[in-house]
Amino acid sequence: MRILVTGASGLLGLNISLEAAKEHTVFGVVNTQPLQGDGFTVIQSDLLFPGEVERIFKAARPDWVIHCAALANLEACEHNPTLARKLNAELPGMIATAARKMGARLAHISTDAVFDGKKGNYTETDAPNPLSVYARTKLSGERAVADAYPQAIIARVNLFGWSISGKRSLAEFFFNNLQAGKTVMGFTDVFVNPLLANDLGEVLLSMLAENLHGLYHVGSQESLSKYEFGVKIAEKFGFDPALIRPTFLSKAGLEASRSPNLSLCVDKLIHSLTASTPKLSTDLDRFYKLYQQGYPRKIRIMSET
Repeated sequence: MRILVTGASGLLGLNISLEAAKEHTVFGVVNTQPLQGDGFTVIQSDLLFPGEVERIFKAARPDWVIHCAALANLEACEHNPTLARKLNAELPGMIATAARKMGARLAHISTDAVFDGKKGNYTETDAPNPLSVYARTKLSGERAVADAYPQAIIARVNLFGWSISGKRSLAEFFFNNLQAGKTVMGFTDVFVNPLLANDLGEVLLSMLAENLHGLYHVGSQESLSKYEFGVKIAEKFGFDPALIRPTFLSKAGLEASRSPNLSLCVDKLIHSLTASTPKLSTDLDRFYKLYQQGYPRKIRIMSET
């Protein structure tokens, strides 16, 4: 298959590109981040430039498209809601339109943050109630994709993994600070069920291969607090878990509103997908194994152009 991945220098996009390139021809679109592709072709492009989406599709001629590109920093979205709207709400509709016209299968990446987090264990039929500019624009993006291309996959996700900067995921936050012996805070009242970006990529590829469509919650089968997640990272790498101080979200002083319980029910995915979905314990094992194999250094080198 020929696969087009947008946001290919980001946490999810890069790891998806690397996983997909093992068996497919991959074209990874990046914006400002220079990148040397390892097994896949890098296309540098501003997808918001008029006519650019159509040009990229004509050049790549994809069978499958995985749209990861977004303004994902919550504070950045609060400071620049116009850019957030363009990237998170309008661009997904443009990508979906182009994919439909070309007859390419599409997986659009959304977020668990579309919910207000008051109850948790959200199903695909629960009504969203986004609290931040980021969450509101991502929900608008979902709707734009659904309107433009009803056969697309819309995947609400939560993820962790190794990134180019080494600072993009919660797991890296805990790893970096604990390795340096620094004390960090861990929220005891914020719950998620994240997947390792590499495994999430494999799940998305399986969903495309099995011709799924519609809205899916894509996460690990177990949910836990961010504090508990930090403790698991500490234990996996042999760091001191006592360096993680339990605290509450209300004491963090964050500008953008966060939802407390964003655990997702993944039963629909489990019942729809032939392949089994990963568990958090195995994802943490793989995260540690990737570190042992020098994977973080490998992907950092890709940006050293």
